[in-house]
Amino acid sequence: MAKRIGKRTIRFDKPPAILASAAIVGEKEGQGPLGTFFDVVSQDSHFGQKSWELAESEMQKKTIALAAEKAGVQLSGLDCILAGDLLNQCVGSSMASVEAHVPFLGLYGACSTMAQGMAVGAALIDGGAVRKAAAAASSHFCSAERQYRFPLAYGGQRPPTAQWTATASGAAVLAESGSKVQITHAVFGEMVDMGVKDANNMGSAMAPSACDTLEHLFEDTGTKPTDYDRILTGDLANVGADLLVTLLRDDGIDITPVYSDCGSMLYGEDQDAHAGGSGCGCSAAVICGHILREMEEGRLKKVIFAGTGALMSPTSIQQGQSIAGICHAVVIERK
Repeated sequence: MAKRIGKRTIRFDKPPAILASAAIVGEKEGQGPLGTFFDVVSQDSHFGQKSWELAESEMQKKTIALAAEKAGVQLSGLDCILAGDLLNQCVGSSMASVEAHVPFLGLYGACSTMAQGMAVGAALIDGGAVRKAAAAASSHFCSAERQYRFPLAYGGQRPPTAQWTATASGAAVLAESGSKVQITHAVFGEMVDMGVKDANNMGSAMAPSACDTLEHLFEDTGTKPTDYDRILTGDLANVGADLLVTLLRDDGIDITPVYSDCGSMLYGEDQDAHAGGSGCGCSAAVICGHILREMEEGRLKKVIFAGTGALMSPTSIQQGQSIAGICHAVVIERK
C-alpha cells in the first residue's frame, strides 16, 4: 500500500507500471527538436474536424487509443481514464472519452495535468481501486487562443515572456504490473500565489510552486538532484526555468546538471515560440513521446517529472486576479 513519507511525499510499495505511452502533435511541434520521437505528426491542424475544440478532442481520443494499442489493452479493459485540458469544464477531454464507455475522471491542473493524472492513477492502482488506467492530457494552440486570448485573426503581439500553447497530446497506460518502468513516488502540490498577474508571464507564476514541490520531494525522500538522471518540469519554459534554478540555488540546491523543462525542449530557437512551449499537451507529449521511450530503452533509469500549472481562467484574468501556481510530481524509475 502507498505510504506517506515525510510531509508531502507518497511512496508506492507496489509501484504501478507504465505499460506504454503515445504522443500525437501538430505540424509546428513535429518540426521541433523532438519531432522524431512522436508517434504521429499531423499536418492537419483540424484533425478532420470542423472546429478547433473538436480537433483537440479527436487528437486526445487517438492518443489514448494508440497508447492502449501499444500496451495490448482494449479500451474496454481500462478501469478508468484520467484526462484534462485547458478548455472550459475540460470539455475537450470529456468529448474525447465519451465513446470509450469506461469510467472517466476529468482533471484540471493546467499544464500540470499530465503529472496530476499519473499521480492520481498510480495512487488508485496502488490502493487497489483500479487495475488499469489511462492518464492523458491535451492542448491545441487555436482552441487555447480562442479561449484565453484573442481570435487568431486579431494578430496580437506577444511579449518575449509569452509561451506558445502546444498542439499536442500525450497518454500513458498504467497497470499493477507488466513493465520495468514504474511510478515509485508522487507529490501533490500546494498552490503558491506570489502575486503575478501577467498572463503572458506564466513561467514566473509557476516557478515558486515547482520550487516548493521539489524541495519537499528531496527532503522527504532524502535524495539530492544528482540521484536522478533527469529532472523535468513542464511547462515553465525559459523564463520560469531560469527562475526555478535561481530559487533552488538560493536554498542551496543545484539542479542544473540534470535539469530540463519540457516547454524549453519542444521548440527550436528558430521557431518563434518566444519563451517556449506551454499547454497541457506540451509536457504530456514530451514525457510520453520522448522521456518514457528513453526509459523503456534503458538510457534513463530515474526521472522526476514535475508538472507545473498556472491556475487561472479568462474571467479571473479579466478581473485582475493574481495567478496561483501548482506543481505535482512523480518519480519514474526503471527497475
